[in-house]
Order: sequence, then structure tokens, then C-alpha cells
Amino acid sequence: MAKLDLSRRSFLKASVIAGVSVYVAPLGGKAFAALFEEKLLTPVKWSGKDGKAQFRIDGIAKVTGSKVFARDARARDMPHWPDQQSHAFILRATRADRSYEGFDLTLLGDELQPDRIVTAEDLARDGVKFPAFYGEDMLLPKGKTPAYLGHAVAILIYHEFAKFRFAKDTLKFHDEVIRYGAVTGPLERDPWGTFRFVRVGGTTPFDDDVFSSLKNAPVFPNMMRKHQPVWPDGQEHGKLGEQGMFYAGKIQDELDHPPADWLVFDREYHTQSIDTAALEPDNANCWYDAANQALHMIVPSQGPLEVVESATELINGAKARFPVKQLFVHPCFTVGYGSKDHYNVPFYGLVCALYGDGKPVRLAFDRYEHFQTSIKRHAFKMHYRIAVDKKTGLMQAFKGDFEANGGGRANFSPSVAMVGATAAQSVYYFPKNDFAAVAIASRAIDAGSARGYGTLQSMAATEMAVDEIAEKLGMDPIDFRLKNVLKSGMKNTQGAIPAGAIRADEVMEKAKVHPIWANRAKKKADFDTKNPGQRYGVGFACVQKDFGTGAESSFAKVEIGEDGTISLFHTGNEIGTGMSTSQALAVAKWLGFPAGDAHFGVTDWADLPVVTSGNPYLMSQAEQNKVSANPRWSPAYASPASATNSAFYYTHSTREAARVVFMHGLWPAAMAIWGQGIGGGQAGPLVVRVEDARWVDGKLSAGGLQALPFEQLVKKAHELGLVTGATVHVFNRWRWSEADFDIAGKPVRLPIDGLSLKYGSGAKPADKAKAATRGGYHVLDRKKVYIPDVQMNNAAVTYYSAVGTLVELAVHEASGKVEVLNHHSIMECGSQLSPQLVSGQLQGGVAMGIGHALHEFLPLYEDGPGNGTWNFNRYHVPRAKDVVVWKQTGEVLPPVTETDPPKGIAEVVMIPVVGAIVNGIAHAIGHRFTDLPVTPEKIQEVLA
Repeated sequence: MAKLDLSRRSFLKASVIAGVSVYVAPLGGKAFAALFEEKLLTPVKWSGKDGKAQFRIDGIAKVTGSKVFARDARARDMPHWPDQQSHAFILRATRADRSYEGFDLTLLGDELQPDRIVTAEDLARDGVKFPAFYGEDMLLPKGKTPAYLGHAVAILIYHEFAKFRFAKDTLKFHDEVIRYGAVTGPLERDPWGTFRFVRVGGTTPFDDDVFSSLKNAPVFPNMMRKHQPVWPDGQEHGKLGEQGMFYAGKIQDELDHPPADWLVFDREYHTQSIDTAALEPDNANCWYDAANQALHMIVPSQGPLEVVESATELINGAKARFPVKQLFVHPCFTVGYGSKDHYNVPFYGLVCALYGDGKPVRLAFDRYEHFQTSIKRHAFKMHYRIAVDKKTGLMQAFKGDFEANGGGRANFSPSVAMVGATAAQSVYYFPKNDFAAVAIASRAIDAGSARGYGTLQSMAATEMAVDEIAEKLGMDPIDFRLKNVLKSGMKNTQGAIPAGAIRADEVMEKAKVHPIWANRAKKKADFDTKNPGQRYGVGFACVQKDFGTGAESSFAKVEIGEDGTISLFHTGNEIGTGMSTSQALAVAKWLGFPAGDAHFGVTDWADLPVVTSGNPYLMSQAEQNKVSANPRWSPAYASPASATNSAFYYTHSTREAARVVFMHGLWPAAMAIWGQGIGGGQAGPLVVRVEDARWVDGKLSAGGLQALPFEQLVKKAHELGLVTGATVHVFNRWRWSEADFDIAGKPVRLPIDGLSLKYGSGAKPADKAKAATRGGYHVLDRKKVYIPDVQMNNAAVTYYSAVGTLVELAVHEASGKVEVLNHHSIMECGSQLSPQLVSGQLQGGVAMGIGHALHEFLPLYEDGPGNGTWNFNRYHVPRAKDVVVWKQTGEVLPPVTETDPPKGIAEVVMIPVVGAIVNGIAHAIGHRFTDLPVTPEKIQEVLA
């Protein structure tokens, strides 16, 4: 393959962070422009009539093996790097109940000894340690007990590949390489995080709450005792935490002593640890150029900006031994599912480079190592108590206790536990609830932001519970759901009213009349008769998942060149969701065409300086009011890419930038052209409104006026010096920040908090002078900003998208095997940016859900992947035959109106199929499982 063409001048200079000049550029040539030129990435082939792309921007590159993944890059591919590529691997402790006392490389003999060994003593001497987010002991010192199975103890670096390969193979699976001392037992530590959400609603679902997290506050423990939370004493008129516990006590008492007409349902559910099984195993390739005090990093990451900031933190701690003045980061397309969001491999790669004797060092895990170390989905233990009025069929109260196993490092475990708890209500309204969530520390592998983010665990359990409750009440399961469905205007379990229309009831109504559901009784009788030894079942589940973090932020820049090329720059990075394609398409709403030149993972925003400070989740209102007086300040800088933030959150910044260009560039250009033919002897001017503007076949018209070609509008906008480029910054805390700006002397309020403009070639000299220092951009100072109050943090979630799934299955009595025969999903996702991408997310999500329900499982501790012996030979991911690839179907509810925004759906699509399968098994064999996955062995035990 041809050598990648990446010159110094192709780097995008970002900013100086903590004294280090940071440069960021994707692989493949002169930034992304060269990727397009060399056809590694291809502009969107698009039909303006149906708005569909023929293929993804990155599709051809990926299927033909072009170097868009970090794992594919070697030192020889990088200009200015030495040609010689060194390699490294990591020694890890596979016991976490005794002290670590060093390692023994005798097995390697004299021929295979490493060129360099890095240990904790080296790191301590040289001031090298993890960035604060990742915790302590990047390499475990002698005498300490490993915090978790697979804890790194040493890095072995080789300058010759063959020697590296033989050495790595020689040591694989040999636990005796690591020396252990006294048995200490696993470390006992306080939980990574603990939360409690209590709500007592008003008389009706629409009345003011008596107490709720949003109105009052979540409840936090006073202290930890023996690593368990100690909650405040309940007092009706005490502090907020005491008030919350007072109402929690009342809910507990009511469930313990219910009225005679209540059914109190009580179950415990368990979900397993799983691997995200991302296509690209973890890797990094880094070079420390001591002569020029420069550090180069090639990394796959969902958040390139986080890598930049954390890498800067690490190297500044070690600058006395390893001075660094320049940091070059090359973010690449990757496949994440959460596993490359705030993961620690880039920093191990950085350490390899620091101790690589001036040579580039590649750290690339094989599948065994990836299973041993990659971020896992949390195993959850949940105890549910749900009260239902047997007369009305209405649910009255829900008490849930959630324990998420966070493993050996905190990562995002506190947030995952919190989100899992707040999502447990799923699509239902509960007048009262008490949810307590804890993320425990254990010796398991780190768990983090894996797809589903805690909601897969809690909502699947809720759907199992609701189905069983309906059976106990003698009600049709969908009728029972409809009776209790959350509707627009009702409050969630934190007391917040969800944003936008809630349409779960429409999903349920469609499912109720679908043939899979309507004909299930007859089909079961026929199937069971015709297929002795098999039992047929149908299951249904419906969920709605939040999307977003409550502190979502991004930059986007949209420009139109004089030749008509539309360029898009965005902080979001492609992680396999297709966001690069969808964002290119998103600009067409305002500009009539998709972006033909698109750049992602961009961290260079010199044309719109934005600063941030404090913690957006923890700051006080007074602090926010004070710092927001700075017209460059925002509560957050840029969010990493996740499965569901591109469609809604990234599209907002993309479209707002495009809208500014349209409103202050193309539209006034159109008015100027139309104005030449209006009046002057005509009967009278036509009424022309911007809201009537429409793009038709690449031409703009409004109010019956002549349709103007895009090229003519661009030429006029440049000629008149109108706006031809806009950079925006946005922030969302369950509502978009807004700000007032003056554009061309007129006040404008926009749902953004930062703005800079670029003017056409005919701009006034004064405008050009203002913008000369920022790549042709003029930064506007906002006149006033309206940032959502910090109290909105207590809402936890407000944006939802709903999906319901029907599953047909057969249980084979002899083997216990579950065969999925068919499945149909009904999705509500607002306006689709790309129907093909939505379909792909649905198909992939359902496959992951089937795996979670029936196949995928990792033991948490000594028998699990932490021992280094797990691979796909032991781990069953679903294959085509497991997911009914040729029969599966799905449908999407049309948007309420054409103005509906797109919604994040890449996580929610995997959830309902889990509950539907377990409910379908109950329909087939009459037994309800509460432990996932439902394996053949478990079914055989029941049927025996």
C-alpha cells in the first residue's frame, strides 16, 4: 500500500495546552482534504429528491482495506518518522488476591530478552503516572495487591519484530511468569459512586410533585461504613436529603404493608458482564522525538480531545525527564461501542514511546489481550418491588435497588449506575419511586460506557417484570402496558417532563395489531403440534431510552467556497455509527446539497476561541452566572463521540452553522438577485418570506419566484461579501444554550453559545482586517447568553426515543437451545438523516441484544477474561443464523412534522429484543428467567 502523505504543513495547529503546542491531523494526507483527493474517503453520492446517500463516506475505504484505522498504520507510513518500527507488549497479573512480587523472564532465554523493560519503579522515578481520571498504579509496584485481574505490571519493548513475536508467543498463557507473595484477599474499597432518586408525585401525573430529584435534589449518603452507603435519617421537614429519605421510608412502608387491593411484585434480576467485541482491538503507535522534544501519537478514540488533554496532563507530570514542547495526535476512524471512550490504552502507548530509545513503538493487542483488558459492559444486580392496583391495573409505586459492578477502575461507573437507575421506569408512569444505585469497586476488569450505558440492564429487567405482572393480573401484556404508558406532559422518575412528543403508545398500538402478536395463540398451537420436541413462543417488549449526558457540547464549521464546495468541520469522530455520512447530509437542509468535503475529530478551533472551567454537573448557579459573563465561556468544550449523540447533538451544531450561512449569506444573495426583477414597472413586489424558502433540484425558490441555482447564489454571496462560513459552539443541559448576537447590525438570537463568521471575497476591507488573524474568521461577542440552569442536572434525562420489538422463537426441549424464528421492530426516531444508516443501526442493535439475551457471557473473576485465555473460541457473538438475517423486519414511525429533529437511536435499538426474548421463552415453556443470558443449560434444568 502506498505510503501515507502527511507533511508538516498539513497538520492542524490547535492550541497551547499547559505549555505544550498541540497539533491534530487525521491519517491519510493533507488532513481530510487529501483523504478525499486520494479517494480513501468519498464524497456523498446523493439524490436531492429522496435525500438518500448511495453509500457511506468511509464505506469504500473500509471494505477495501485503506488505512483509516489506527491499527493499520506503521512507522514507515508516517513522514518524518523513523522507518524502523518497534513493538511492545504488557505483562499482567492474573491473580488479585495476593501481593505482586515481580516477574521472571527465564522462559525467554538469552535470545528473546527485551530491549527495554518498563516497570512501576521507572514511572515513579521519572514522574510518569496516569491522568487523574484513570486512577493510580499505571504499572503495579512490587508489594501491592493488584486492584483487578489483568493489572499491568511491566511493559516489554522490542526493536526487532521477529524477536518480539517469538517472545510474546513464548510467554502467552504462562502465569508462572508473574511472582506472587502473601495471600491478602481482594482489595476492599468504597463504591465508585452512589445515588438515590426519590419521587412522590401530585394527585395526577400532571400536578406538581410533592418531592422529586428535579424539584428538590437527589439523595446522597452521609458516609460509607464498611464500604456500604449510610443514608440520611428521614425527616419530613429536615434537609433535602432527610426529606428524600422520609418519603423513601413511606414508600417502603406502603410496599411492606400494602392495601388489600394492591399486588406487590418482588423479583431480583441479574445481567452479565460482556465484551463489546469491537471490530478494531485496542492499539496505539507512538514516537517520542527527544531531539525535537516532540511526541507523536496514532490512536483510535471516541474522544480525540480527551486524548489530547489527558496526554498533556501525563507528559507535563514527566517533563523533567521527558521534555515535550509539541504533541502531534492522529485520531483515526474506529469502532467503539463505548470501548474507546476514555480508555487507557493511548497512555500505555505514550509510555512505550517515552521509553522506546527514540524509536516509534507500536502497542497492538491481539484478541486475547483485548478480552483481558478492554472496557466491559457492567454486570448488574437489581431488586425490583412494584405495586399495582389490581382493580384499575395502574402501577402505584416502584422501588429499585441497583448494583453495577464497576471493576478495578472507576471509569464511568458512577454515571452508568445513575443512568441505569433513572432509566428503569422505561416507558411507564409511576406516581412514586425510590431508586438507589451503587457502582461497586471489584477485582473485575474495568467496566465503562458500553453500548446501552446501564439502561440495557435496567429496562430489560423492567420489561420482564411488567410482562409477568400482566400475567398475574390476567391482562393482555400490551393492554397492561398501554394502561400505564408514559405520555407527553407526564413526569419521569426524577420529576422532569420529557422533551418533545412521547410516542411509546403509538409503538405499542402498532405492535398489538401486528400478525406476530395478533396470531400468536393460534400459531403456537399449530407449531407445537407440527413440531414435536419444540415449543413456540412470542414475546414483546417496548422501551424508550434517553440520549445525551446533560453536558453535550460540540463545534461545527460550515463553509462555501467560491467554487461551490461545501466544507464541514466537526469535533465529532467516526466510531462506526456513520456519523461522518449523516453530518455531511445534515447541511443539505439549509444549503440544498450535502458537504462534499468533510473533516471529523477536529480539535483546531482557533477561529472560535472557547474556554471552559469548573464541572458542568457540580457547579453552583452563582458560579455559572459569574463565569458566563465571559463571552468566550461555555460549561463544556466538546463531547466525545458516542453511539447516540451524533444524530441529535452533533446535527444541531452542524445545522446551526449551515443555517447561519444560509440566513446571512445565501438568502440575502437570493433577495439581491430577485430584487433586480421586482418592481420597476411591475404591478407590485411579491411578498417573499424566508420561511417559504425551498430547495428543489439544487435550486432555491420562495413565494413563486424564479428558482436560483446554487452556483449563482454562491457567486453572488461572495461578490457581495456576505457570510460564506460560520463556526458555532453549542451546549446542551437538557435544553440548548442560547445567545444574542449582532450580525450585520441586526440583533439575532441563536441556539448556540459561540459564533464566528467568514465573509465572501467581496467583503469590506474592515471586515477582512477583523478576521485576518483567525483564518479569515471574525469572532462575534455574544451580547447575552441563556445557559440552562444547573438545577436541570437533577433531571438526569429528558430526551427519549422509543422502540418496541416482537420476537418469535422456538425452544428445543432436548437441547434447551432457543432458536429465534423472526423479529419485528417498531421505531420512533424523529426525522431520519439517512434511512440506510437507521436500518443498519437497528439490525446491528438487534443482533447485539440477541447476543446479550442468549449467548454472550463473561465470568467476572478468576475464570473470566482477566486470566488472558478468552477469545472468540469461548465467547459466542451472534452470527447470521442467530439473528434471522433474511426474515427480520422493522418499521419507523413517520415524524410528527417535517420539522422534527432526528433522535439518537443507536443504543435503544438493542434493548427491547432482550426483554422480548425472555418473555417469549416464558410464553413457550411457562418459566420466567431472571438471570441473563438464558443458556441451553438453564432451560434444560427447568424442563428436566
